[in-house]
Amino acid sequence: MSTAARVTTIPWDWYVSPEILRREQELIFRGAWHYAGPLEWVAEPGRRFPCNAGTAPVVVVRGTDGELRAFLNVCRHRGSVIVKERGVAKTLQCPYHAWTYGLDGCLLSAPRAEREEDFDPDVLGLRSVLVDTWGPCVFVNVDLEAAPLAESLGPIPSLVDPGLLVFRERADLEVAANWKVAVENYLECYHCPVAHKAFSALVDVDPDSYRLEVIDDVLSQFGERRGDGDGGAACQFHLVWPALKVIVYPGIQNLSLGPVWPVGPERSAGFLDYFFGPDVSAEDIREFVEFDDQVGREDRELVESVQRGLGSGLLDHGRLLLDSELLIGAFEARVASVLSPTL
Repeated sequence: MSTAARVTTIPWDWYVSPEILRREQELIFRGAWHYAGPLEWVAEPGRRFPCNAGTAPVVVVRGTDGELRAFLNVCRHRGSVIVKERGVAKTLQCPYHAWTYGLDGCLLSAPRAEREEDFDPDVLGLRSVLVDTWGPCVFVNVDLEAAPLAESLGPIPSLVDPGLLVFRERADLEVAANWKVAVENYLECYHCPVAHKAFSALVDVDPDSYRLEVIDDVLSQFGERRGDGDGGAACQFHLVWPALKVIVYPGIQNLSLGPVWPVGPERSAGFLDYFFGPDVSAEDIREFVEFDDQVGREDRELVESVQRGLGSGLLDHGRLLLDSELLIGAFEARVASVLSPTL
């Protein structure tokens, strides 16, 4: 993110405004790469799973020819969502009127279509969506002219090695806070000594040790495990614009990643997918996820409290401390440059 970090926050009414949310959906989320799910969910021909690219429903499929494809998960008849859960089949059939599509997106059949004089199935196939992978992870983008996924990931492939990591579980989340509040909480550890005692006992969050970096579209935090003393980056927290978290904790081989997206002006949702090394035990995974869930519960209380304060309507903006909140400043500068370039 090349835009300089801000000291004064963006206007606080941007966190409650339906009009701002509409513009964010159109200008920020619609053309972005979105993490969809584990590649193993479409390992075999006929496998498919639904996901979201911003507000757009998408389905990822493995064709009978072995090709990985993605389509807008919307029937060309009357707009129903077609695939609602993971599964396997030779076709994609709309549950509304049984319009049926091949795994290549072509319309195969539509009941009673033969009664129509000018019905042309060749122009009624599913709308294609870009799809790409990084390690065991699938990404989608509804903008067919978008830059390659590699450009969005920036330095992450050189910093995080997904190797032979295996997907183990997904944790869904929803909070009563604007999506930007949730992202900004993730982008700083200024609050960690106060709110995350267990995390702060594991990771050295002293500002002289906890490193912040802005590299293209990626905002990164690097922390050392307490007691290591080798200066290594045992802990990594990356945000890929606009709202994808990529996380590596110290200890067992692990990677967790997942998006945050707006549900409404004052509510956001998302998920985290957990990947671990193939030899990591079930007990270690359970303890890891419980630890991360505790941090998440602590953060949920914080961001919902922030949202209540922002919604008071009596203050216009806040003041950032860039030594500790550099990434928030860079993130808000990017948001402002997209929504209101002259602000």
